[in-house]
Amino acid sequence: MQSKAGLDLKTYLAEKKVLIDQALEAYFPEPEGPASNLLKSMKYSLFAGGKRLRPILCLAGTEAVGGTESDSLPFACAIELIHTYSLIHDDLPVMDNDDLRRGKPTNHKVFGEAVALLAGDGLLTEAFNLMTTAQLTERVTSQAIIKVIGLLSRAAGYRGMVGGQVVDIQSEGKTVSFSHLEFIHTHKTGALIAASVTSGAVLGGGNESQLQAISAYGQKIGLAFQISDDILDIEGNSKTMGKTPGADKKRGKITYPSILGFAKSQEIQSGLVEAAIASLREFRHRAEPLRQIARYIIERKK
Repeated sequence: MQSKAGLDLKTYLAEKKVLIDQALEAYFPEPEGPASNLLKSMKYSLFAGGKRLRPILCLAGTEAVGGTESDSLPFACAIELIHTYSLIHDDLPVMDNDDLRRGKPTNHKVFGEAVALLAGDGLLTEAFNLMTTAQLTERVTSQAIIKVIGLLSRAAGYRGMVGGQVVDIQSEGKTVSFSHLEFIHTHKTGALIAASVTSGAVLGGGNESQLQAISAYGQKIGLAFQISDDILDIEGNSKTMGKTPGADKKRGKITYPSILGFAKSQEIQSGLVEAAIASLREFRHRAEPLRQIARYIIERKK
């Protein structure tokens, strides 16, 4: 995908993924000692082939405001730890009870439910250790670190992802309003995506106007991303997605297509992406990765 600005998104995403993977590999030690099985479980899901979209958004947010990518890299890695913990917990029998994740057996199928649960806990708490490790964050101001920790805590906790997940579970098999559905999507998925890109802009030294624009972008693509997941659950295939489609309908989950229909869901998603891109009007070429990532959300197949 070649843009007018000359950016090839496929290459950009691949290069950033390598950068993030290398940083994560360097940070996590080889499993050893009495708790080695826990670390194996954490690394099993962490290196199971994720796209690294949220940490890439963090790096792109830094780039958009003219910041230094290496300064935000530890925080981008921390975001991936938070995301991976949520996937492990989502797959557990008490939640979605999934057998496959990214084409591989889910964590609890390999390590058992107890270790999988604790691996998720370990990844979540290690994320905040990573964001406060002095030798990794010495170039970042304490004010920026505190602001980012606040952003990510709210996005990951009951005000964001966890709160959305609870409402999602409690709504299964029920008839609910559109506003109820929107709450689930903006909290369960959208909050962490928005916080990822906004955190990058904070770490890059963005001013208040830039942060507001980046935050608006993040909120819109966060919702568009979850609508994509809703659509892929209908039209995707298991080989490409790495998981079985149709699970949402089987569980009675409320989705955009189930309430609004397929065509209307696509129309809303396209509008969100265009609005997200429009919110970046004050940025020039440095925000081109963000613009292309917004379009990629509609085009992705997994």
